[in-house]
Amino acid sequence: MSHPAHSSLTQLQQHSIIVADTGDLAAIAKHKPTDATTNPTLLLKVAQDSNYQHLLQASIMKVKKSLSHDARLEQCCDHFSVLVGAEILKLIPGKVSTEVQAKYSFDTKLTLKKARALIQLYEDNGIERSRILIKIAGTWQGIEAANILEQEGIHCNITLIFNLMQAIASAQAKAFLISPFVGRISDWHRAHRNFTGKDSTQDPGVQSVQKIYHYLKAYEFSTIIMGASFRHIGQIKALAGCDRLTISPALLTELAADNEPVKRILTPEGLPIQERIDCNCNQFHWTLNQDEMAHYKLAEGIRNFHKDYLTLCSTLEPLLN
Repeated sequence: MSHPAHSSLTQLQQHSIIVADTGDLAAIAKHKPTDATTNPTLLLKVAQDSNYQHLLQASIMKVKKSLSHDARLEQCCDHFSVLVGAEILKLIPGKVSTEVQAKYSFDTKLTLKKARALIQLYEDNGIERSRILIKIAGTWQGIEAANILEQEGIHCNITLIFNLMQAIASAQAKAFLISPFVGRISDWHRAHRNFTGKDSTQDPGVQSVQKIYHYLKAYEFSTIIMGASFRHIGQIKALAGCDRLTISPALLTELAADNEPVKRILTPEGLPIQERIDCNCNQFHWTLNQDEMAHYKLAEGIRNFHKDYLTLCSTLEPLLN
């Protein structure tokens, strides 16, 4: 589907790479993004959609019968996430993000094991690892795993980024990409700090991504910055120029119908001089602990992804029996 030449979406594409924040194949085919991201919440929506039941059935057929019930169920979820990712890759020229289960967020070794297993499943399906981003929560243990995976040629998307220290640690680990969240930060400030949400330039979520962008570009880190978790198109426009922006189908549709001018806000040129921060484990945990919002939202995000993963398991379980 082509978008109007002067739509906000078309203008935005001149400044940032657009990524579809969905597992909905029809929405991806409609909007034609460069990349796509998935997570347990989005995969659950796919599993509950009657249009994609064939992918559920195909994932079940791939599970090894010799495994224990719990292992079979986890393997089925892995196959399903990879099959959805493989279908997405047929529709886009770039990369798809596939997430390691949230329950491994505080275990570097298990994160490594799962990441390698997901890559192997993709390669078994004839898909090169260069087209996959392994999505890992922005804990210290997750970032340590990403450091090792990147050295193996397995690129990572560090997700649930809520403050600068998480971003710096990820960049020092040479993570391919980070996903700093906008809407969830705004939600917290709306609930706890009387933020009205009316002015995108004053939006704490927008300002957090801008701060991360300015720091990483000032020190020429190679890590790609992908703004995520948007609540309205004003937040998206306020980050025009960010390396990538991952956007839900509903907001992509709204941007395609909007004709207001979109000016580039973020640029790597002319950045202010900033004090360099070298992040270590103690500093990472102390800074996160002192940031009430980031500490809470990271934990909440991990809990919610795990909850949706368990619901996905319960959706698949009757089909295994």
